[in-house]
Amino acid sequence: MKILFLNYEYPPLGGGAANATQYILREFSRMPDVEAHLVTSGMGEKYEKEHIGGSVWVHRLPIGKDPAKIHSQSVRDLLVYTWKAWHFSSRLVREAEAEGKAFERTIAFFGIPCGALALWLKWRHGIPYLVSLRGSDVPGYSEKYDRLYLFLAPLVRLVWRKALAVVPNSRGLAELAQKTAPKQAFDIIPNGVDTEEFRPDPAREHDGYFRILTVSRLTPRKGIRFLIRAMKSLKEKNEKLELWIAGDGEERPVLEALAKECGVSDKVKFFGPIPHGDLGRYYGLADVFCLPSLNEGMSNTMLEALAAGLPIVATVTGGTEELVVSGENGLSVLQQSPEDLAEKISTLAADPALRERMGNASRVRAEEMSWKRVAERFLELCSMEKHKSQSTKIQTKHKPQN
Repeated sequence: MKILFLNYEYPPLGGGAANATQYILREFSRMPDVEAHLVTSGMGEKYEKEHIGGSVWVHRLPIGKDPAKIHSQSVRDLLVYTWKAWHFSSRLVREAEAEGKAFERTIAFFGIPCGALALWLKWRHGIPYLVSLRGSDVPGYSEKYDRLYLFLAPLVRLVWRKALAVVPNSRGLAELAQKTAPKQAFDIIPNGVDTEEFRPDPAREHDGYFRILTVSRLTPRKGIRFLIRAMKSLKEKNEKLELWIAGDGEERPVLEALAKECGVSDKVKFFGPIPHGDLGRYYGLADVFCLPSLNEGMSNTMLEALAAGLPIVATVTGGTEELVVSGENGLSVLQQSPEDLAEKISTLAADPALRERMGNASRVRAEEMSWKRVAERFLELCSMEKHKSQSTKIQTKHKPQN
């Protein structure tokens, strides 16, 4: 099968959706019957073509990206990508048709703008497409885009309705999407995790320090400010405690100022963006992973923390409830509550045996998921011959397995 893949994010640009795309393409490259071409954004000033392996290529289009903002995309970035991807994808499709090797399916990550591009290619060239919903492309997901959602909702519904399949990455995201399109059918494919790349570190040093790790884009939606506020009371209880923050984003200056205001600058370490291949070392040194997000699809970093055998402290939102069972492999916390964060983290800090039990349960949960199965499931949906009838049912039969 020949697949056109559309995602404006791809490492080093972007976050979870970019990493998911990279893993899926890697799995596609191992499948002899699959040819895939990703059209994405580039950092350079010229077009670049990268061979992933097998019959998989990445086409990076220059969009004038600000190198200081690799983990977030501005409206300008999206508009430039959309314009350039429209022209480039059209040429790519025409060339494939002329060679007698036409594209058979399009997979679009994010309903807007990539899903809209896929819809146009369907109208122009008759290529059926799948839309993978990732979070912010679903109306109601982010307060930041509330006004934009009102304007885009009719287009979003049209893109979904004409798709071969609409694929949220968590049940929570599917339920949110259904508020916009009550009769739309959804097929949930959770994100996967590489359990070889991310695994417990048996050589981890025990120096008496308790380290809380969060790996995230630094945006208001991630709720990191509440974790920093929790550090004030945590510091009073335990001097040998640190918060490690890996990632970058628009809120970093605000968070650094907040740490200073709360008197915990000495306990909060901002590491900035960490190359994905180096993240395993940070997970291996941590005692607990914390993500107090206000909204989430299915967090790739939380999956990585599970694979690394860490107990999780997180709010119940989106895909979190599908990954964390409170009391089994982590603890649930109230949203926007520094007090509850401090209480739950203190519970884990005081009980090494509890951390070990929960960490082991996290690893077992991670081993039930794999990127190979995620890629296979996308191919299964691509193999459908026609758009299924609309239904209010959210499809949840699939469960990734190794």
